[in-house]
Amino acid sequence: MGEVDPAFIQEIQHRPNLEIVEAEGIPLIDLSSPNNDSELVSQIADASKNWGFFQVINHGVPPDSRRKIEEAARKFFAQPLEEKRKVRRDDVNPYGYYDTEHTKNVRDWKEVFDFTVSSPTFIPASPEPDDEELKELINQWPQYPPELREVCEEYAREMEKLAFKLLGLISLSLGLAENRLNLFFEGSSTFIRLNHYPPCPIPHLALGVGRHKDAGALTILAQDDVGGLEVKRKTDGEWIRVKPTPDAYIINVGDLIQVWSNDTYESVEHRVMVNQERERFSIPFFFNPGHHAWVQPLEELTKGEKPKYKAYNWGKFFTMRKGSNFKKLHVENIQISHFKVSE
Repeated sequence: MGEVDPAFIQEIQHRPNLEIVEAEGIPLIDLSSPNNDSELVSQIADASKNWGFFQVINHGVPPDSRRKIEEAARKFFAQPLEEKRKVRRDDVNPYGYYDTEHTKNVRDWKEVFDFTVSSPTFIPASPEPDDEELKELINQWPQYPPELREVCEEYAREMEKLAFKLLGLISLSLGLAENRLNLFFEGSSTFIRLNHYPPCPIPHLALGVGRHKDAGALTILAQDDVGGLEVKRKTDGEWIRVKPTPDAYIINVGDLIQVWSNDTYESVEHRVMVNQERERFSIPFFFNPGHHAWVQPLEELTKGEKPKYKAYNWGKFFTMRKGSNFKKLHVENIQISHFKVSE
């Protein structure tokens, strides 16, 4: 990534502001209470409604599990490019190493390694509505570091526990049964990404990840002490930096929660700034349902009001999104707004 390809350069209105606005007031929630604690459920409700983002501490993920995956990620990305490309993802298998991802049709200043959490994972072979064929997604594990597979699989198990705890809290905060959403996640398409953002000579022109919303239910992010995540504040549209909190996870409500809740909760636009001097690492866990799930506002939450979204199939949506991240398109990527019911 030494020479600067014009593909990295953001349009003027989307270029980062190098004057950082540090976030104040992003909720920090202690998860040590049981899920039926009314104060905890109330905090989750307020954070999801007013921010769409929050941080959690005392979350139950062993520090050693997180430390091991962070160390293994650093070892993997430190290898020569030709070694990393031996497990390169392609348009058939979206898992493995990749360094030319696009967000909003602009190339991101990052390299990634993706792996699926459920084994096996099946998704539709194509986004075409009448094509019923499924394809199995296979993880590609590199030879080095040799411990990568084991530490990734161990970390995934811990993160799934946390994800279901959070899903239960969000369900309770919407007045639903704690396990109301669990069935959607049978045969899940959840995946984990190891992100590496190298130092960037043009931090005023490029972004590690361009502005976007997450398509799944929840994203649980581990970031290092460098920081770079920015959230678009709901109250005024200002981009604000989420300051790293040691050992905390950053949670963001995804598009699926927005649709299920009929816009009671909204997913929030976010992006990643790059750093001229320091490399940055982060590990998002993308909590996604099974390919069979049909997504629409939940009946319990639309009593007395019109559903704001038409139903859509998660698997077809996911397949289309994965394809467009792989290459630059000349049209907008599929969004939940495409399923919005006109007023």
